[in-house]
Amino acid sequence: MSAGRRWLWGLAIAVGVVVVAGLAVASWIVFGPGPTDFAGRDRTALAAYGGHDPTGAPKELAQASLIERGRYLAEAADCAACHTAKGGEPFAGGYPFVLPFGTLYSTNITPDKETGIGDYSDADFLNAVQRGVARGGKRLYPAMPYASYTYMTDADALAIKAYLFSVKPVHAPAPVNTLRFPFDQRWSMAVWALLFDPDRRFEPHTQRSDEWNRGAYLVEALGHCGECHTPRNLAQALDNRSKFTGVVQAGWRAYNITSAPVSGVGGWSDDDIGRYLADGHAKAHGTASGPMGEAVDNSLRYLTPDDIKAMVVYLRTVPAQESPDLPIPKEQPAPPRFRDSQADEADALGRRVYEKACASCHGWSGVSLLSQLATLTGARAVNDPQAPNVAQIVLSGSQHQGGLSMPAFGAAYSDDEIAAVVNYVTKRFGASPSKITLDDIAKLRGQ
Repeated sequence: MSAGRRWLWGLAIAVGVVVVAGLAVASWIVFGPGPTDFAGRDRTALAAYGGHDPTGAPKELAQASLIERGRYLAEAADCAACHTAKGGEPFAGGYPFVLPFGTLYSTNITPDKETGIGDYSDADFLNAVQRGVARGGKRLYPAMPYASYTYMTDADALAIKAYLFSVKPVHAPAPVNTLRFPFDQRWSMAVWALLFDPDRRFEPHTQRSDEWNRGAYLVEALGHCGECHTPRNLAQALDNRSKFTGVVQAGWRAYNITSAPVSGVGGWSDDDIGRYLADGHAKAHGTASGPMGEAVDNSLRYLTPDDIKAMVVYLRTVPAQESPDLPIPKEQPAPPRFRDSQADEADALGRRVYEKACASCHGWSGVSLLSQLATLTGARAVNDPQAPNVAQIVLSGSQHQGGLSMPAFGAAYSDDEIAAVVNYVTKRFGASPSKITLDDIAKLRGQ
């Protein structure tokens, strides 16, 4: 073989190695572990599991009707949060998902035959919930978390269907999506689903307790917690190598809920986690707002104490991964003085806004005398140097079922004033001050 040919063969081999290596790296990045793979490979089919069935409604509803069991499961799956527009009829859809490439609207899942799911057969419903395929073959976008719901059993999905078919039919056509090309091409979702929807029902782990498996089913299949708390890879599928380490979506940060002691919930007691899930508040850790507040109000507060406890048991075992940008929360209240020292005159605007709009509820020390829900000291959002959630709460307020609600100040104050008060709050009550700008506030208003 001539030297030239040897050179060409060598080049071809080198290119082939690079291509194969590139594909291997890309596959490693895109195709990660499943949601419970961290617990080992001891999964078994539900029918072969020797313990108590971890799926279905809790024992308190063992004798309840199919519709009542379906109501509980629909609440555990948090269907109302995404399928109920603000001020709209329950489950009638129209809730907007504002994305970088346009806006997507949720669909009507009442039993209306023209605009809802009234004509759905059992098979149609299972295809939509577990495989992301609507009646007639239309592909659903993964805003519908079918890649998590796929772990739901057929029996539980059909119990939810029975409940939804019992609610009032509402004639409500979905608003037209405004997604830009190529994201408006629904056929591409078939490829996405082929790659990232395992189309597999929940499999218990034989080496784990019945309570752990119940918690895993509630967290992964029904509650789909990873959809908000787990970062996504380049193909927008959940990256379970960074499971539950937190992510910013639609301007809100879903925080780290691994057992990491600094930035996660490793330093929380079991009671702290349970109360936060069930009540939306944990003393010295803060109050749920935004999407998490909605999850508590629409879903978690309806779960039985045993189911909340099972979720805590499961969450405790998720491997700890720290979020490097989150400092240890400041636990000590600020000095309860009315005004700050002259050294803080650069914060004068933020202080004036705080004095006028915030101090009466939150206090000058950060420990509210009005309600624990209004205490700022120790809250993760206040101790986040990026402070997106603090800004969102000031802009949009925070509503809590049966508790104190914070009004929205977005219409009352300018972007400059809101940025100033956010930075003042994180500096006075948090571990590391934020540097929110008026441009940041303007972007959040747009979301």
